[in-house]
Amino acid sequence: MSMSVNGIGNEPINVDAAYTKSPSASAAKPAASTTTTPAKTQTEDKAAVYEPSAKKPVADKNTYTQNTALVNKLKADAEQKNESFRKLVESVISKQGSTYQNADSMWKFLASGKFTVDKETALAAQKEIGEDGYWGVKQTSERIFSFAEALTGGDPDKMEEMRAAFIKGYKQATGTWGKDLPDISSKTYDAVMEKFDNYNKKDEQDSVTKIETEA
Repeated sequence: MSMSVNGIGNEPINVDAAYTKSPSASAAKPAASTTTTPAKTQTEDKAAVYEPSAKKPVADKNTYTQNTALVNKLKADAEQKNESFRKLVESVISKQGSTYQNADSMWKFLASGKFTVDKETALAAQKEIGEDGYWGVKQTSERIFSFAEALTGGDPDKMEEMRAAFIKGYKQATGTWGKDLPDISSKTYDAVMEKFDNYNKKDEQDSVTKIETEA
């Protein structure tokens, strides 16, 4: 009677045929197996495939865009105020019987202090340069810094360039004035520089926080 069993690969194996070629079961060589090589298990497949660990995504570099709308607004406000100030100065100078050919001579004339103004003009000027006035320390320093920030989009590197440009402009203004600028100007200078310093400190702190977050 022939007997068969299922192999690992589920193909039938004839057990009797494996022993008919030799009278001695101990000397007989088993017939070649017809079973197929078992497929790798899912676990073996996974072990054979190398999968590198996922890398943390690299944070995109910050982009800085100029705030055109704010730049235009600041320019328009400054032009309007400059025109008002120019007319005020022109009024003062004309009343003094003095003339000027350019901005340099106008500023030098003002720096000399050799002029008088009527009460109405003096009050208007005092209001403009007062603590809450457009040309006061607070508003002027905020306007200068806001203009720098709007032009650069807040780019720290370009903000440093703006700081350098501000320092250079202040020195040029001092030269045009003919002597040290008024106290209000030096206070404005200090206020602007303080804003640049605070901005740098904030940027450095933000950078440290970002690095710690990505670590």
